Amino acid sequence: VQLQASGGGLVQVGGSLRLSCAASGGTFSNYAAGWIRQVLGKEREFVAVIKRRGGSEFYADSVRGRFAISRDDAKNMVYLQMNSLRPEDTAVYYCAADLVMHNIVVVTPGSWGQGTLVTVSS
Repeated sequence: VQLQASGGGLVQVGGSLRLSCAASGGTFSNYAAGWIRQVLGKEREFVAVIKRRGGSEFYADSVRGRFAISRDDAKNMVYLQMNSLRPEDTAVYYCAADLVMHNIVVVTPGSWGQGTLVTVSS
């Protein structure tokens, strides 16, 4: 499956952004989908994942309660609503998909999209 993320931008501390990811080339509902981010010079880190067919959601401790992942399989889309943004949320955010949810959590998904940059200014 091919993925294309969008929706990044510049936002002030405490603000909100909604990232979108469009999937194509496969039966998206069969895949777990998630978001991974990377700060310049650091390792990529897991952010959030949602099971296939709108199942359970899991979040990194650093974003739980502030971010919400959702999906619309009819549109082959996955979203990340980011609220109460902090400077440490500044990163390139990547959409990811895999038949096995765990692979997204450990940051080794089978499919990656191009990232979208989120910058949180203080």
